[in-house]
Amino acid sequence: MNHYFDFSTQKPVEQTPIPKRATGVTANYSHNPHSLSQDEQRVYNHLLQLVQTESPSDMIERCRTLFIEGKGYPEPEILSAIDKITLSKQAQAIEEFDFFLNRCCHILINRWHMQPQLHFAIAELVTMLDSEPVGSRTTSLRYREIKRLRELVHRFIKSEQYLILRRFTQVINQNTIEGNRPAQQPLMTLIRRYPYLYEHCLMNEDSTYEQKETVRHFQAEVQKKFEIDLSHYVTYKVRRIQISQKTPQTDINRILRPVNNPTLLSDRQLYSTLKQFIGKTECGCTYNELAQKFVTYSSCANNFRDFKDGLYEYLITSVDEQYGKRQFNQRLYKHLQNTMPQADFKKTNEFLIVRTCSQLFNLLVVHNQVSPQHSTFLDLITSQGTLPTIGLLLKIVLICRKVKPYLEKKFAILFNHYESSTTDGLTWLVGTLEQLNIAMTINFGNMDLSFFKKFC
Repeated sequence: MNHYFDFSTQKPVEQTPIPKRATGVTANYSHNPHSLSQDEQRVYNHLLQLVQTESPSDMIERCRTLFIEGKGYPEPEILSAIDKITLSKQAQAIEEFDFFLNRCCHILINRWHMQPQLHFAIAELVTMLDSEPVGSRTTSLRYREIKRLRELVHRFIKSEQYLILRRFTQVINQNTIEGNRPAQQPLMTLIRRYPYLYEHCLMNEDSTYEQKETVRHFQAEVQKKFEIDLSHYVTYKVRRIQISQKTPQTDINRILRPVNNPTLLSDRQLYSTLKQFIGKTECGCTYNELAQKFVTYSSCANNFRDFKDGLYEYLITSVDEQYGKRQFNQRLYKHLQNTMPQADFKKTNEFLIVRTCSQLFNLLVVHNQVSPQHSTFLDLITSQGTLPTIGLLLKIVLICRKVKPYLEKKFAILFNHYESSTTDGLTWLVGTLEQLNIAMTINFGNMDLSFFKKFC
């Protein structure tokens, strides 16, 4: 079937423009750097008890008094515990107070996230932490304690934990843009759209079990909704096409209830993306079929060097021929030859495959968080477009599914690198994230693709 979803033209398909739910809260929020002190446990238990009975507005006001003002708290013994925590030797260490305050926040968040009508309070809590105290002059007898508290809170605002909290408020925000290309807003506001980024943007090694469960709950929820919305939209467009052949355009909306495009792609971009990742793209094969052929071939490779040679041939078929000849193919081949050369004449095993595939993402996407160089990725997109580039990455994941988290982490690094920049200057990245979301959904989601295959 050669129709686009909008059927307004037969021009070539356009590319994207270039450049288990949390089960409850426990009071045991210990972390590795030091054992949980009695004062920390006292504050945790206090907040845990109150959040179950008091309103979100009252809890936010309590936190403002306790952590921003540092005086006038209704329970003096809790304020005294905060003083001991902030003046302790542990609090002098980098990030120790950050861990404590982050866990205080998550005691409230873990309660509120289970009730959608209370999600607004999470954003208010996070915003409140970046506010200035009303009583700015600290003339109290507790001057030293208040000064130290404010220093620590200001440091927390610059921490990774607080940045993760800010991202999380965007995930729980239901008012994400759908069907319209965003402009003049930070990239961070779009994070809810990409559940494959959650585990790397909304967690770190210090996240508690409860935090991780909360993130995974939202990840599963958002992924499921996207699959349903995408399925409904494509079904709607196909039915509209079928009905339009026998029904006047003016009557179609009366027969079919319009369904919104759940992506930020145009209809033609969405169609080309579905066709790329569902249909046959190379040598009359789908990506999955190509991957299976390579896996069968590589299982017969004599040694690791032969595996790498075969992997090179497998990948370059997804690279524009002219672009590959200029420099890319040579760089790719050299990169593979330099990957664990000491194992070249050993039998290929799972460890070698995982290591080789994961290290390819250093070259093809971005190196690491400390050095977020991604010139090769930009060059690939600029030279051959987003779809072939995503297809190249997908081919790697499909032959070694254990490296899927590595690819997701690489895109999380890119997202974090640009998250403060406005989306109007990042059309290439937004389009790539949208198309990768579809590719991930098709290949690793739970959608029934049998209907779509007839039209791709």
